[in-house]
Amino acid sequence: MMMWKQMPMERGNGTTVQEFTLEGFPAIQHLGKILFLVHLLAYLASIAGNAVIVTITCADSRLHTPMYFFLSIFSFFECCFTSTVIPKLLAIFLSGRQTISFPACFIQAFVFVFLGAAGFLLIAVMSLDRYVAICKPLHYPTIMNLKTCFLLVTACFALAFPFITGLVVKVFQLSFCGPRIIPHFFCDLAPLIHLSCSDTSSTEMLAFVLALVILLTSLIITIIAYSNIVVTIIQLPSAKEKKKAFSTCSSHLIVLSLMYGSCVFIYVKPKQTNRLESNREAALVNTVVTPLLNPVIYTLRNKQVHQALRETMYRMKISR
Repeated sequence: MMMWKQMPMERGNGTTVQEFTLEGFPAIQHLGKILFLVHLLAYLASIAGNAVIVTITCADSRLHTPMYFFLSIFSFFECCFTSTVIPKLLAIFLSGRQTISFPACFIQAFVFVFLGAAGFLLIAVMSLDRYVAICKPLHYPTIMNLKTCFLLVTACFALAFPFITGLVVKVFQLSFCGPRIIPHFFCDLAPLIHLSCSDTSSTEMLAFVLALVILLTSLIITIIAYSNIVVTIIQLPSAKEKKKAFSTCSSHLIVLSLMYGSCVFIYVKPKQTNRLESNREAALVNTVVTPLLNPVIYTLRNKQVHQALRETMYRMKISR
């Protein structure tokens, strides 16, 4: 029997619930143990792959370049991002629905959305870095110096923080006086807005505008950067160089398409209560699939990274 727990304090026009219940995937819960194993392996592989990138970038001086600096930051982002939601998803697969306290739910929502927003801004920065490296190679060392790299990463955090904080605070101030079952596997803002018994029209519009601005700004910068990169690649004299460059770009664009496509589907809609059921499947792409693909696509296919990894492992073996 479902127990409804309520706090005695009032917020807005209703009594807030003390905890929420994450519904997960009830239609396939009978496959819980199998799904737990699959997602656990994907999670461990993702964490291991991204951790390897961060480790070897720090350990090997040859990888102390702007490109690998941004990649190591992005990999650290991915570790934090996926760790925000996947452990709870694994618990849901094992035991069915999972409860989460009211404060913990909003902390999870804030961390998830903040890291997601900062991550997309970082993708735009990484695209600009590749544009300068490929299209303006002579000016690259001057433009992308260490100070510029740190400023760009700091800007990603600094721009995302006030916007996301304001949005989460606005959602937090809504009244939650009715159902406490979240039709998702983590505390995202759209299902939280859906559960509120307040007038959510202004909150939904704010969420829509912020998602539109962050995603489209990042997407436009990325498209412009890669369009110029493609034009530069086409002008390369060697067919072998063209093939190698196009192979790398196509791999990057596949991952970017998955990330942008799923997030646009989830967040860029004025009415946040629409398509909540399908949002769960789309969210799996960002929280499970792309963090797993990123290490493979961005660096683990790179010969320079392979060499650095082999030498790092060799040094570790010698030190023993």
